[in-house]
Amino acid sequence: MADFLGMMKQAAQLQSKMKAMQDELEQTEVEGIAGGGLVAARMTAKMEVKAIKIDPSLIKPEDREMIEDLIVAALNDARRKAEAAVQEKMKALTGGLPLPPGLGLT
Repeated sequence: MADFLGMMKQAAQLQSKMKAMQDELEQTEVEGIAGGGLVAARMTAKMEVKAIKIDPSLIKPEDREMIEDLIVAALNDARRKAEAAVQEKMKALTGGLPLPPGLGLT
């Protein structure tokens, strides 16, 4: 019984560490650059796109902000759909049993 209680304590500690890591990933931002700096994308380490910047020389200046916002929305929509697809596959793999909190792939 002591081994079981020890395992449960370790599992709780691991879950706590995983939650802290998830919180940290939400706050961590990275930036990708393409075209020698003509296009930049900023996202969290949890793959949520925060911003897209397009150099004005590539498009009409009056359209730039709208296009950037539409790209952000499209990328985040694709990410949500990818997460849903992963959850569906996991549900099929686990026979419909939900995974314990913190053990999901997304």
